[in-house]
Amino acid sequence: MNLKFRLTVLSFLQFFVWGAWLITIGVYWFGTKQWGGEEFGKVFATLGIASIFMPALTGIIADRWMNAERLYGILHILYGITLFFLPSVTSPENFFWVMLIAMLFYMPTISLSNSIAYYVLKNNNYDVVKEFPPIRVWGTIGFIAAMWITNLTGNKDSGFQFDIAAVFAIILGIYAFTLPKCPPQNLIPKDATLAEKLGFNAFSLFKDYKMALFFLFSMFLGAALQLTNMYGDVFLSDFGKIPEYAESFMVKRSTIIMSISQISETLFILAIPFFLKKYGIKNVMLISMFAWVLRFGLFAFGVPVGFGLGLIVLSCIVYGMAFDFFNISGSLFVETTTDYKIRSSAQGLFMMMTNGFGAVMGSLVSGWLIQKYFTLPNGDKMWHEIWLVFAAYALVIAILFAIMFKHKHNPEELQEIKH
Repeated sequence: MNLKFRLTVLSFLQFFVWGAWLITIGVYWFGTKQWGGEEFGKVFATLGIASIFMPALTGIIADRWMNAERLYGILHILYGITLFFLPSVTSPENFFWVMLIAMLFYMPTISLSNSIAYYVLKNNNYDVVKEFPPIRVWGTIGFIAAMWITNLTGNKDSGFQFDIAAVFAIILGIYAFTLPKCPPQNLIPKDATLAEKLGFNAFSLFKDYKMALFFLFSMFLGAALQLTNMYGDVFLSDFGKIPEYAESFMVKRSTIIMSISQISETLFILAIPFFLKKYGIKNVMLISMFAWVLRFGLFAFGVPVGFGLGLIVLSCIVYGMAFDFFNISGSLFVETTTDYKIRSSAQGLFMMMTNGFGAVMGSLVSGWLIQKYFTLPNGDKMWHEIWLVFAAYALVIAILFAIMFKHKHNPEELQEIKH
């Protein structure tokens, strides 16, 4: 079977088994279970907690002791088995612990899937820069497909969404064992210090003012991403409590509306080379931050019909720019400004700040804030005010970044990626 096709299947399923529940878990949590917002923030924080240390740990295992595809397969099988327990959990406290276990298995597979793809492509003389992006785009398509299936089968508010993800996770785990072997590369010298083995030497980057600022703002933007994942579908579904909107397409198919965000993501990826070349890395990251302001601000004034529906759709389109422009340009900034000896560790640090500490901060703080200040006695949420607060947060971050982060555009800096 064609290697690129096999890696495409891998990428598709990698994000399918996440998309089946990530966007709709809030509907299940607040609607079916009717649990609190602060507890929901803790549950979503499990993604960040797992991202802080698990990718580095599994990376060491794959570098030293076990084939990457085998470790990847084992983790997905364990992730799938754990997900099967979630629908039967009867308390938010127990749900947190089961979800934490699931995330400890799943989150490191994101970086492992990239490592497997890179190794297989390089080992078979493919141009990674040319061939990997079209393969990775199918991951986003898988995420969208899972969202649609969960919504169209009527499971956005049921525990069956976890069963859907679990079945395909186990299938993916078994499939991984059929992939080309990706043996340990032993790239870490045997006489390396413990800090070097764990990638801790990359933390020396915090001594550099510009890099420290970059990682700090990465954390703040990572928090913003959690807000839209946690509350987007819940927000749209809550319009169902208003009689005039209850039967609208947006309420019934809210997950499909939200999937416009992921569709937009695939399109904006194609625009990044143009923007980077013309405006530079800092300005592209700044555009991303202002796009987050629009993302939240448009939600604040959106409703399921007429002009308000257009605002919600536009917010979903803007999401592609908000997400891609910072994550990809930020990754390129790390690639072009760090020593090659710690470049992989530095990329891991970037992911730790965004998907780790940023995700934990965004999840916990937003859960507490909404529960304490923006939840009415009957449990309804003040969505207009919530989104305006989030928009103000993103605006403050964007203004501070524009003032404090100094980086001149050098058209030749992107050429360094090719060498």
